Amino acid sequence: MKIAFLTDPLSQFKIYKDSSYAMMVEAAGRGHQIYAFGPDDLALISGSVVASVQEIHLTGDQQDWYQLGDVIDCHLADFDAVLQRKDPPFDMEYIYATYLLDLAERQGALVFNKPSAIRDHNEKLSIAQFSQFTAPTLVTRNEQKIRRFFAEHQDIILKPLDGMGGAGIFRVRADGMNLGAVIETLTNNQTRTIMVQRYIPEIVHGDKRILLIGGTVVPYALARIPQNGEVRGNLAAGGVGLAQKLTARDTEIAQTLAPILLNRGLLLVGLDVIGDYLTEVNVTSPTCFQEITEQTGLKVAAIFVDALEAQIVARNKQR
Repeated sequence: MKIAFLTDPLSQFKIYKDSSYAMMVEAAGRGHQIYAFGPDDLALISGSVVASVQEIHLTGDQQDWYQLGDVIDCHLADFDAVLQRKDPPFDMEYIYATYLLDLAERQGALVFNKPSAIRDHNEKLSIAQFSQFTAPTLVTRNEQKIRRFFAEHQDIILKPLDGMGGAGIFRVRADGMNLGAVIETLTNNQTRTIMVQRYIPEIVHGDKRILLIGGTVVPYALARIPQNGEVRGNLAAGGVGLAQKLTARDTEIAQTLAPILLNRGLLLVGLDVIGDYLTEVNVTSPTCFQEITEQTGLKVAAIFVDALEAQIVARNKQR
């Protein structure tokens, strides 16, 4: 099969932890051809969505881990699958790329995650669709509403709706220290909508990343445990990842969401769960494959490529 990855520049990959790299290694090991391109390589020309792609040849070297073939301009529908693995920020350029990928789908491309589903599932706001699993949450840009929420709960988390890696997350405790400054900063003086949640003390035991692949639940989560007084467990914010079996509550949340999200075209989803509460639904470029594999022996990338191959075969049968 021919599989194209829409990614950040390969030169920026940290292959010891990158999930896209793990996918590439697994796919290439099965004899599939793998290609890469970036958002700036996408174009709509005479009504057709095309990309300037390069075939990736894996070298096995930890430093110079890839070699690239010649640049080829081709229709995205020429590939068996296109994997959208571009990291946020989820800005207008990201949205424009999903519009082009929408058109490519109409022209015969098979894209995961489905571009319209990525647009429809803001990684913070999507939890509102599953409120039975969430802590008390407020979404607003109104300062007075935030202050009333704080007065009720006394210990809160405030975060932007478009952040990643723990960026821009603040905790305000019962003394209310700097609440006004945090509100001004995050809402840009009440012009930008943010999310506010009751603080979940179980964060000290980790912000659990639970992977859903092809509608099934990976049986291990990666608990990302905050360090050095941090409130954020994100690995990008210095958290330490510890693989662990899912709890009964983790399993309940994951098994409820897995078939729903797959039906919406989301082949790979990363749920974030703190304690017993769902806090995010990650759909852009979920990670943690390698950490779970290294600590448990479970080959997460193989599960993913199995699911991808099954989707390709099913689509081809329908043609």
